[in-house]
Amino acid sequence: MNLPKSMTCPSLSRPDWHRAIPLPLLEAALLLTWSSGFIGARFSIDYAPALLVVFWRCVVVTLLLFPFVARQLRRASAAVLLKNAGIGLLAMAGYLAGITQGIALGVPAGLAALVADLLPIGMALLAAAVLGQRLAWRVWAGLVVGLLGVSVVTHGALAWGNAPLWAYGLPLLGMLSLAVATLWQKHLPASESMGLLPNLWLQCGVSGVAFAILAGAQGSLAPIPSAGFALSVLWTAGLSTLGGYGLYWLCLRRATATRVASVLYLSPPITLLWAWAMFDEPLSVQMGAGMAVSALGIWLVVRAEERQAEK
Repeated sequence: MNLPKSMTCPSLSRPDWHRAIPLPLLEAALLLTWSSGFIGARFSIDYAPALLVVFWRCVVVTLLLFPFVARQLRRASAAVLLKNAGIGLLAMAGYLAGITQGIALGVPAGLAALVADLLPIGMALLAAAVLGQRLAWRVWAGLVVGLLGVSVVTHGALAWGNAPLWAYGLPLLGMLSLAVATLWQKHLPASESMGLLPNLWLQCGVSGVAFAILAGAQGSLAPIPSAGFALSVLWTAGLSTLGGYGLYWLCLRRATATRVASVLYLSPPITLLWAWAMFDEPLSVQMGAGMAVSALGIWLVVRAEERQAEK
């Protein structure tokens, strides 16, 4: 007796829980958790090297998730595991190492953040050059307006540091690494895609190995026995990894890569709001104006994609 496919495959018989949540709500949560990573990095530098915190952040997530994903990982083929591991190396190890190492070598944080926020445009250029995709001019207009808003927000923090010239390419390589990972994940066939938690576990596992090599070359991998170090690791593991990366991939299942990346244009002003709440840093009219401009750019992107879908 042949049973219907929906009865033999539980993932098809039960709708994804996240589809009951409005996409804008998921995107708002993404902004909150993604921007928490910059605050966690700033907080942690007083207690430990940045790469050591990132390494232990990966360790904590892999240990925490393993009991929930072990069965699914055993069922996955080697090819699927390798492809998702590759995505994880690019999305997490490549992106975080490029940004943090650039800053560690003297690239000003504001400039590194601005380069990281080129993600939507970098991804659109890669999609056009590699995949032959073409965006409507309205989408390009929204991306440019959004970037203009980011520039207004970060203008006061921009400076040309004393880093070696080649170090300024590290944040750019980090941004491109995440862009490639995003496009790869978005175009991965459903048969080769893993669930959200197994995917996060695998990404943190392979990235943890990469960060162990990088951090180990600079010193010991032993955790630092201090409350500040422990809080830094727990903050970035919970909010920035499980929350930020988890919601990033979740939103990518519901929307286009361009829309998800463009939403991150609001990450800099949200980060400044975090800094105001946690470190009592002042807010400014310039930040509010830049946030409004970025929001306008995101709206233009979303509206243009909706019009394109209606045709």
